[in-house]
Amino acid sequence: MSAVSQSRLTVGDVTRGVAVAAPPSPTSAVKGPGATPSRIVIDDVDKSYGDQRVLDGIHLDVAPGQFTVLLGPSGSGKSTLLRCVGGLEKIDGGHIRFGDTTVNSATSHVAPERRNVSMVFQDFALWPHMSIFDNVAFSLHRSGVAKTDRRRAVQEILDRVGLADYATRYPNTLSGGQQQRVSLARALVGAPATILFDEPLSSLDAHLRERLRIEIADLTRESGSSVLYITHDQVEAFALADVIGVLNEGRLVQVATPEEIYRHPATPFVARFTGVAGELDGVIEDVIEGRGEDSRVRLRVAGATLHSRLSAAARVSGPDAAVRVFVRAAPLRLGAPDASGTGEAGDAAHATLAGRVVDAAFRGRGYEHVIELTDGQRLLGVFSEERWTRHQNIALHVPRDACIAFTLDE
Repeated sequence: MSAVSQSRLTVGDVTRGVAVAAPPSPTSAVKGPGATPSRIVIDDVDKSYGDQRVLDGIHLDVAPGQFTVLLGPSGSGKSTLLRCVGGLEKIDGGHIRFGDTTVNSATSHVAPERRNVSMVFQDFALWPHMSIFDNVAFSLHRSGVAKTDRRRAVQEILDRVGLADYATRYPNTLSGGQQQRVSLARALVGAPATILFDEPLSSLDAHLRERLRIEIADLTRESGSSVLYITHDQVEAFALADVIGVLNEGRLVQVATPEEIYRHPATPFVARFTGVAGELDGVIEDVIEGRGEDSRVRLRVAGATLHSRLSAAARVSGPDAAVRVFVRAAPLRLGAPDASGTGEAGDAAHATLAGRVVDAAFRGRGYEHVIELTDGQRLLGVFSEERWTRHQNIALHVPRDACIAFTLDE
């Protein structure tokens, strides 16, 4: 199947987000990417639209075969960065390289069809007048792959995405989830060096997102392609990524593994955007131990003492410094009110905060609660398998690993 493995599916033209595949001829293809994934280096990239700076000094290194997710809110620059990598946008400064080949700079720009890159869009971007088979096979046909090899490759990939029986149908006869699987099959069939995903699951129903997320993870990793995937959903990012880059207002504020992003967010923005139950005002009583990411402090929060990790960038000259404590929901536990009423940290494994239940919502596997502490501050999404009734007094057990404190100057 060597002919198929060497074929390419690339993005040649995009109008309002609709991809038109236009595979390069062998003589025009860039000699850097090839069928084997190359390292993608994004070096100090700037991009502006008029007076608006959209990308500001972006640095990102994507290893061959790595699944990298760009996470950020609308307007953070993630779609623009993806389009720059795909060749659909030119950059104003910096460089983008595939291996040793510069494909973007302020003075040069390699066309999309010469990059061996596939793109999967939010709106599927299928040709309505073509059958499912022809949509998937288009790039192989343009690349000159033999008919028997082309048919075998398309049938194999349609079978992998569960659409082998739909080959003769047309896109408008399929559901949204089925159409997105066709789009995925089209991206994978040509064994591209790099696949770019532009929020491919955001337009689908919740029950389809999880199923397609698994298919995307399975199929792209099996292909060996490098992946750059953008989303605003932190759950989706954590589930898919080898590495996450968090974008905010055109700047890449942290690049790390999902575990590192979750446990050691570099900024308050990263902490907020990757999911917290709430933010509590506190005062440092003492710096317990460590430096940088290992630093731990004892705090006074909501009338109680608790222990927390301290941001690596925090500058603490001594006790009494005001901090903002970000609390992750997952480690929190609800219990009956603490008979001692001390609310102290004890052995520092966890603290107990007094509060009451404001609301409880059924989530299938259990209940998520809104908890109001004694000083009026609230925490959201506190999970328990049992339902605690509204206005009930509770004890909230807060492990030290649930908290990370940032000084106010951060």
